[in-house]
Formats: sequence, C-alpha cells, structure tokens
Amino acid sequence: MSRSGRNLTMFGPFAAAILLSCAASISLPASAAAQTPADQSVIHLNQGWSDDDREWFYHFSQGSLLLPYDIFMNLEVAGSQDLFRSDANSARYGLIPEGANSINPDGLPLGISKTAIAANEVKGWEAGEYAGFTCATCHETELSYRGKRVRIDAGVNKADLQSYFNALDVALQATLNDTAKFDRLAARLKADNPGRKDTLRKRFENAAGPIHALVRTLPSPAIWGPGRFDAEIFIQNILQVAMAGLRENWSTATGPVKPPFLWNSPHGEWTLWNAIVQDPIARNLGEATGSFMAVDLHSKTPAEGLFASNAAIGELQRVEDQLERLAPPSWPEDVFGKIDRDKAKVGKALFVDQCAGCHGIWPYRWTEPNKFGKRFMIVGLVPETYVGTDPQAFTAMRPFALTGQFADYLPPELQGKPIVPTFILQRTIQRSILETAIRKLKPTEAQLVQLNGYRELPSPPPPQRVWKAAPRDGVWATAPFLHNGSVPNLYEMLIPAAERTKKFCVSREFDPIKVGLDVSSCDPGAFVLDTTIIGNSNSGHSFQEGPRGNGVIGPLLTEDQRWALVEYLKSIPEEPGRVTPYGGPPAQ
Repeated sequence: MSRSGRNLTMFGPFAAAILLSCAASISLPASAAAQTPADQSVIHLNQGWSDDDREWFYHFSQGSLLLPYDIFMNLEVAGSQDLFRSDANSARYGLIPEGANSINPDGLPLGISKTAIAANEVKGWEAGEYAGFTCATCHETELSYRGKRVRIDAGVNKADLQSYFNALDVALQATLNDTAKFDRLAARLKADNPGRKDTLRKRFENAAGPIHALVRTLPSPAIWGPGRFDAEIFIQNILQVAMAGLRENWSTATGPVKPPFLWNSPHGEWTLWNAIVQDPIARNLGEATGSFMAVDLHSKTPAEGLFASNAAIGELQRVEDQLERLAPPSWPEDVFGKIDRDKAKVGKALFVDQCAGCHGIWPYRWTEPNKFGKRFMIVGLVPETYVGTDPQAFTAMRPFALTGQFADYLPPELQGKPIVPTFILQRTIQRSILETAIRKLKPTEAQLVQLNGYRELPSPPPPQRVWKAAPRDGVWATAPFLHNGSVPNLYEMLIPAAERTKKFCVSREFDPIKVGLDVSSCDPGAFVLDTTIIGNSNSGHSFQEGPRGNGVIGPLLTEDQRWALVEYLKSIPEEPGRVTPYGGPPAQ
C-alpha cells in the first residue's frame, strides 16, 4: 500500500474533514521552558546508571514513527531557513539538545530516536527510517541554577509537546505551500530532477497529512504548556480517532498532568497518577501506542493484519529492567547549598506523623510475596474526594464510545455492542495490540513472566478515582507539584491551598530555598500557568484549620514546621545512589 493509502485508511473521514482548515491559523504558544545551550557542561547525579545506560535511555527506539527521518532532519521551521530539528528550535519546545556521539551520531535532542520499519511489517506503513519519540522526551530533565545544569535521569521534563506538534504542522504546511522552501528541501535530499522532486512531494504530502490531522485533536481550554500532557486522552484520540477513524469518539484534552518521575515506578503495587495499571509491559506499550507507533486498526480481521504493530517489546523490556535499578536523585549540596541536618531530623519526625501514612518512608511498606516470590511497594491510594485536587483528569474522557470495527473483540459480556464505556473500548484495543505483539514474539513462559514484571495475572480491578501517593525520595527535583503541576514549590505544598500562587511562569530555573520553580524568573514569552483555568486548579492537599477531607489533609503548620519539612524533603534519599531492590526486600 502506498503512503497515500496509509493516509486514507489511517485517518479516514476524520482527516478529510480537518484537512480543510488552514495550518497557518494555528496559534503557537511561546515557551521558554528550556533555553538550554548544547555546549554547557552538565552535572550528573549518582542515580545508579552508567554513562552507557543514560545514553541508551536518551535515544532507544520504542517504535515511534513521527516523520520519515530524512524529512525530519532537513525540514525548515515555518518562519525562516533554520532547521526544525536544530538545537535552538528543539530547546524552544523543551527538548534538551545533545551533541553527536556514538549512540547519537546525528546529534538529536534527548528523547528523539531513529526507528527502522521493514516492508510489509505493518500494513499501510512504508519501509524506511523514521524519527520519533522515546521515554526521555517526557522523562528526562535538567535544573538550571546560577549557570549550572543538573541532569535528572527519568525526571519530569519541561517539554511543551502541544506547541511542538503545532509548530511541526505549521512547518510542514509552510514547506508544502512555499515553492522556495520545498526546493531547498529537495536540494538537501538530492531530489535534483523533476521526477525525483515529484516523488519527494508525494512522500512529503503523505507524511504531513497525519500530523495535520493530529493537531486538530489537541485544542483544549487548558493549554498544556511545558511539562504537562493529557496522555490518557491523547492516546485515546490517537488510537480511536486518528488511527481507527472513529471521529465521534474524540475527547477534549482538559486533564493535563505532568509526566511522573520514574524511579521506584517498577516497584510499586500500582502505577500512573490514578493507579490503574500493574502490568509493566501493558503500561509501557500503551505509552508507545500514543507515541506514533505503527499499528494496523483498519484490516478486517487479525488474520489480515488487524492489531499488528511494530511494537518494540524487547526494548520496552530493557527500559523496564533499567528503571528497576534507577536510584532517586540526591540533593547536590555543592550546587544548591548545604542541608541543615538538624532541621531535616525535625522535619522527618513531622513527615512520619503527617505524611508517611500515604507516602511511606524508607524502607517502605511491601506486599506479601506472590507466587513468583516477588513483593511490591505499597503505595498510598487516596480518594480524589479526600485530597481535593483538580478532578479533571478523571472526567475528561467522554463516557461512551462507538465500537465500530472492534465490537467483536470486546469482553464476552459486551461483544457486538455498538456503544460501550470509552475506557472499555480503549482497553480492548490496547489489549489486542499487546496480545498480537506478544504472539509474534513467541516468548517462553519464563520470558512472559518477566515481561509482566512478575505480576500475577489477571490484575485485580483498579481502584476508582484515587490518586497514587508514592514515596517522596527525590521529589525535590520534580517541580512543579501536584499531578497537574499547579504548585510551583514544596513550600507551597505545606500552606493552605487558598494562599498558593495563582499564576507563575514555568521554566527550568531552580529555587533551592522554597525548592521548586524560581517564580521570580519569567522571561519574555515564557509560559504562564494560570490556576483558574479548567484542569489547572491548585486546590486540595491543603494544610489548614478544619476537619480532614474535602481537600484538607493536615493541620495548619507553623513556619518552623514548614521549613523543617522542606529541609527533610531535600535530604531524601538519605543515602546517595540507593537503589530499591526489585521484588522487595526479603520478607521479615
């Protein structure tokens, strides 16, 4: 099938409708999330990874096919002849530039990788090399302080992906509509005669069409901004709307969340902000499907290719193994200043009294060993109604969806139904993609157990409308706080919610006093997070007078108590480079 065929089958009538709109009308929110020169030295902390571990994590392929590689490498931005993939443009949208090396010979920014797909591997996808995203796009970051850059492996990046996708679409459409731009691209790719130039234009049109369709699923009253992403709705819209063509199933992305930090994630009994997943390969492949993995959602039956993909199961297993031995970052006293150990000791006692019931404390609490002899970290599961934080992430997804061509693959009690709850359809599609990929891999029983993270399957039903309260080790490096990034620093997490900053700029500049974003740093064009907009509320998790619940989680603290808690949170993990044993410590 041609790439033109891919456009028609992959996006269906949804693409035909939205391609009528003009890309030039797209608003590009400016972002000062990462004005990061590529030639400055980077300070790496002791997180248990080698240089090779880090470099592989930055650029491994999870099967993402965003754009043909040669087009991505030579595409110009819309307003100039600068390359879209340049360090300056990548940094504008929060990607971290990196110089060329043996693993990254083309000097791609962190989180961009190269993926090759073979002919006929997935119906509708042309063989070749593609540029795409990997875990480090969202889960790798740097903190800036007085000209120094501190790298946090598997931390919370400030990538502004909503603006990045919009800008990429505008660049593609500008190249299609500007003869001089297209001719420069053709010259770079040595399309030096009419026949080659015509072939390139057809390839380019077919590459640009899906991106142009994608950006029409992104509008939201809650602009995500740097370091936030409505991943659940984005993945739903990618699979159900963009790939499967069920345009009626579109949901508005009004529940942006920040990417969670990944240390200790493989060890937890539940993962994700809303504690809905246990099986790691299901979680990781679900993320990959939302990162432009090639999937066939148009063939009539699995025998004809339905649910086939280029899933990189082996790479996803390796990244999970690597995350199992990742340590939380320890506060670098030579950069951010000495920790007051006496004050931290007072703060620890307060934390045990006020916070550890939900968040835990080293050496954590663990489940009993399962049939594989593995134990998992017990994480706090706090009802949304109790903690009182912004609920939009629970309500953004439309309640019901048309099942279309997937009706026969629903759970037995729902098979053949034309309409089901949206989350059931989403899980059906993702489960079918995963099962198809695993059958193709043909793992042994032992390999399958490892892929599932030694979890007993089927997983229990996930808890409903709860937030996961994970341990706080390394949390000092993960501002802004709450699931939607609506609180700029740790100090403001300890005051009455009504007294928190209502608007603040999001940047990489670090405040080592209140521990979080330096809200005094607001460069021209920086993104301002407005907590009065839907999805952005900074309510809840409040320490104030009054009964517990409905957003109040603790008593009104004194200033000394607040600063003692901040000092303690700076001090954990108390042992630099401490890696949590996967499967838990031996049962006592």
